[in-house]
Amino acid sequence: MTHLKVGKKAPAFSGLDQDENKFDLKSTLGKKVVLFFYPGDLTPTCTVEVCNLRDNFSQLKKAGYILIGISKGTVKNKKKFAEKHDLPFRLINDPDLKIANKYGVFGDKLFMGKTIQSIHRLTFIIDEEGKIAHIIHKVKSKEAAAQILEWEKNK
Repeated sequence: MTHLKVGKKAPAFSGLDQDENKFDLKSTLGKKVVLFFYPGDLTPTCTVEVCNLRDNFSQLKKAGYILIGISKGTVKNKKKFAEKHDLPFRLINDPDLKIANKYGVFGDKLFMGKTIQSIHRLTFIIDEEGKIAHIIHKVKSKEAAAQILEWEKNK
C-alpha cells in the first residue's frame, strides 16, 4: 500500500497526542521508533492491536523502542481509548489525514464486502537516524508486538 521504501528517510510530521501535547517525529532522532497506523480508536480490531502492544510494552521498551500510534479521529477519542486500555504510549491524532497520506497508508480497502476509504494497518520501524528500517505490511493485531520483536531478533 505505501510508496515508502526501507532505507529512505521517514517523512517528518507533527501532531497532537491524546493529552493535547505536541509530538514531532524529529524529537525521536537518536531513538528507535515503532510508528503504527491503525484505522480507528475504540474499534474491536484496533483494540486488540493496541492491547497486544501494551501487554508487550516492557519487551519493546527493553529493545529500545518508542511506540507511537496514529489514526484519524479526535484527541478526545484518543484520550478515551488510551485511558480505557491503560496505554503507556502516545496516540497521535491525524484529523485531516496529512500524516497518513505522507506515509501512503490511506486509501481504498474492502470492509464487510464494501470498498471504503480508510487508514490501512501498517507498522513502520524507524531507526536512530530517522530512516525506515522495516515495514510490516500485514500487521496481525494479536501478534503486533511479536512481529516487531521477531524482526528485531533476525535483522
